[in-house]
Amino acid sequence: MYYLLRPLLGLTHVRCVVYPLLAILLAFQIESKDLPMCKESDYHYEYTECDVLGSRWRVGVPNKPNTCTNLPDPVKGTQCTFSCNTGEFLDMKTQECQKCAAGTYSLGTGVAFDEWDSMPPGFVTHGINMDAGDAYMNCSNSTWTPKGDFIASNTDECTSTLSYAISLKKPGSVTFQYLYPDNSIFFEFYVQNDQCQSSVEQSRWMKTTENDWDSHYVQLSRGNNVLYWRTTGFSLNANSVKPILLRNIAISGVAYTSECFPCKAGTYSTEPGGSRCAPCPANSYSRKGATACQECEKEKYAGIGSGECLTRPPCKEGDYFYTHTPCDSNRTTQLMYKWIEPKICSETADGAVQLPASGQMMTCPPCNPGFFMNNASTCQPCPHGFYSNGSVCSECSAGTEPVVGFEYKWWNRMPSNMKSSVYSNEYSDSERTTAWEVAGEYVYTTPGDMDTGFMLLTLTVPGYRLPHTVTTDEMNTELSKITFVFETKCTDNCVLYFMAGVSERNNFVVERWRGTNGKQSYSYIIKSNSTVSFSWGFQRTAGPTTEKLYSADFAKIYVVRITNVIGGVASKCRHCALGMLQGAESTCVPCPASHYMVEGSGVCKACPANSIIRAEHQVGPEACVRCGPNTHSNKAHSACLSDCRLAVKQRDGETLHYDFSPLSNVTAAQSSPRFTTKGLKFFQQFSIGLCGEEGRAMATCVDNITESRKELSGYVCQSTIVPTDVRGQTVVSSQPFSIGDTLIGITTKSTFDQITSPEGNFPTDSTLPDVIFYYRGSETTQACKKGRSTTIRLRCNPSVRGNDLISLPSKCPEGTCDGCSFHLLWLSRHACPLCSERHYKKIESACIQGIMRTTYVWQQPLHCFGGVTLPPQMVSACVTLDFWLKFGVSIGSVAALLLISLSCYFWKKTRKLEYKYSKLMMTAGEKECELPAADSCAIMEGEDAEEDELIYLTKKSFFGKIKSFSRERTSDGFDSVPLKSSAGLEMEMS
Repeated sequence: MYYLLRPLLGLTHVRCVVYPLLAILLAFQIESKDLPMCKESDYHYEYTECDVLGSRWRVGVPNKPNTCTNLPDPVKGTQCTFSCNTGEFLDMKTQECQKCAAGTYSLGTGVAFDEWDSMPPGFVTHGINMDAGDAYMNCSNSTWTPKGDFIASNTDECTSTLSYAISLKKPGSVTFQYLYPDNSIFFEFYVQNDQCQSSVEQSRWMKTTENDWDSHYVQLSRGNNVLYWRTTGFSLNANSVKPILLRNIAISGVAYTSECFPCKAGTYSTEPGGSRCAPCPANSYSRKGATACQECEKEKYAGIGSGECLTRPPCKEGDYFYTHTPCDSNRTTQLMYKWIEPKICSETADGAVQLPASGQMMTCPPCNPGFFMNNASTCQPCPHGFYSNGSVCSECSAGTEPVVGFEYKWWNRMPSNMKSSVYSNEYSDSERTTAWEVAGEYVYTTPGDMDTGFMLLTLTVPGYRLPHTVTTDEMNTELSKITFVFETKCTDNCVLYFMAGVSERNNFVVERWRGTNGKQSYSYIIKSNSTVSFSWGFQRTAGPTTEKLYSADFAKIYVVRITNVIGGVASKCRHCALGMLQGAESTCVPCPASHYMVEGSGVCKACPANSIIRAEHQVGPEACVRCGPNTHSNKAHSACLSDCRLAVKQRDGETLHYDFSPLSNVTAAQSSPRFTTKGLKFFQQFSIGLCGEEGRAMATCVDNITESRKELSGYVCQSTIVPTDVRGQTVVSSQPFSIGDTLIGITTKSTFDQITSPEGNFPTDSTLPDVIFYYRGSETTQACKKGRSTTIRLRCNPSVRGNDLISLPSKCPEGTCDGCSFHLLWLSRHACPLCSERHYKKIESACIQGIMRTTYVWQQPLHCFGGVTLPPQMVSACVTLDFWLKFGVSIGSVAALLLISLSCYFWKKTRKLEYKYSKLMMTAGEKECELPAADSCAIMEGEDAEEDELIYLTKKSFFGKIKSFSRERTSDGFDSVPLKSSAGLEMEMS
């Protein structure tokens, strides 16, 4: 053996670490004289450490110690700088690089860990026990846990460490992917070298990743390196903390690998010399070390990179979504239903639902503010200097400037600067492209094929520019503001994130909302021109899972509004700053909304709360107009609105709640037919837009006879309708005029603001009050110098079905008697107060077979609609009359038996006393002059009371006593009394 090691021992520059290895080999050879000869399968080759000359030796090392002998002699190894290319491994027997076989891969100078079915060799995880004051926390179970495709951290308050040690032959690197969604956990990664010094090339604290896997890269130095991933939780909530996930850890710099790694299940490698394994496409699978993927059967499916095929579940409602097609030339759109892609459900399985029929035609929503509809029925932005409410573009007047930005409140198609995408925790590439879809009045998250996927909606803008009116205001820190209205509905702990930043991949979380949230608005002030990307991310549930349990959970966004955007459009024009147009005619008013200017001073003062500013006169306090009862001012303080809901307090203290929202759509009503002097029939038609917030549909009346095509809109307008064939039209509308373009109040009083609604016009015997809407028209005529007015009485009538009934006063068939004041009566079930608990009663049925049913019915006559619903019928256990009868009979029987027993007992006692009395009398007959002693109680002298008791009270059973009672009276009618003689024999005295 010394001869074999002499070439090594003769080296003077061999590193000291070689000698322990050689000493072990020498001792092994000396102690193995009697062991069998080693076969090739009993040992493997390893290299010694490199010396200062860059040389090393190849030596054989037994797989198990003390199992065989006669290992191969050490051989001069390859130079330490030698390495294999990717897709190759070093054959230690020949010391040459060989290509990896198909179905395997190699990084050449590195190792990779992409399978986490169990902890790979070399990785160590442990929890660090902590002393928290007087408490001691055992963290031995707080470790990293393999989860198949990734490894997950702990989520408790303990510190958990995952480490891996490796010796690099040359400088290398480590890369890994991580998902760090919850900032309730500290997460750090660092490397220590031979001298236990941490790397300082990059920060050890990791950044959170809200919606996708992120990659991390760190350079490694030559020699020994220990990699550490460490987590520490704090202020944790058990139901909300998400673990940190790691996957695809790759380390380079090991100079060679002596074997190739088989492709993991779900991947394959077709050609020899592969450096990576490709994932199997959808609906195919592979086993470990596969060279090709196999197709799934027709009734099964598989995702990208699957190791097996799964049976297709029956299709459910959560497997499809709805959307709209772009508007056509007729201003219509089609409602379309589509399956979620990739489609994994089966339409033929038992209980499967079918895709609803598509193609239903619907009226297109209007264009968004700042846009107009061109001839191709597409929405185009208005030119610079113009504004639009979504219909036509109008030029800003002198002394005003456009307010630019974007406002999206109609969603017929996704805006060009917004996009939808899906990111999945389980796979590196998303299989789906559908996340958010347009639905007319909102954009919403479609049902997902994975509950853990992040549904992203991203808005990108080029930048911001302040309007001229505020560019010189150094105190203004608001560069822009984004406002959106949203809603979420969840059955689990879902989360909606709002993120802002430079780009979709470099966003930070601004706010998050968990669980179900009602419709609400949120605003975020933008202070930097670098914030040009905004994202909304929705996740249905946390934690690594591929189950589909919460696909019905959704998030909706109704309105997105962002101001001062470069390249934006204008929805309105605003007054310029005072003095901006000096020397020129200007109507600029510098006062903000809800303020008026003090005449001649340029000072702005605030109007009272809930008031509006007169558009035609904004100087002086008289410019402020208070909104009437049950109305409120809009944001611009330019009009009073009603949300169609109000509460009316009765004299008895009860409050009636109304919801007129079903009546808010534009409705038409006609008067009785009238005839001209030449017999032409015509009607007076009223168009009504009762109530609603901004953006509602307005009542419109047109003149389609003249070329001017006059059109009026407001709350209430009137036009004359002639049902005849003129110019190919079946209905001719003419002479339109507004009779109510401003809502001034809603009340139950018959007079308000000098407008009267006579009760005699519409008599009623109902105890419920009518709710009256008061409107005023701004147009004045010689006959109506104060303008026209309209009152609409809403009267409750639960029996009205289908179309609501709108009538006019009988004495004024055209709705007005003076031509200035119009009155209408609207009968509807939606005009009734909302039903409450006081409107129904409960009826309890008789107890039948131990069951009593409680049924709730409405009080009659019913004077409510909507509101609460009748509670469902309740079934409860009860005790029937039959039960109480049986119970009473049982108790009576027991009482009767007890009474009989007591009667027998006292009768027996009476017989005993009678016997003693008879005995006393017999004794008294023999000795007439002697009376017994007072304390003898009729017991003769010499008799023992105890013996008498033995004579008469011999213990018998209950039935025996009854039997003895029947024998104590002889046949001649006398009672027999048993006596005991001195000899113990019974005698019978009669």
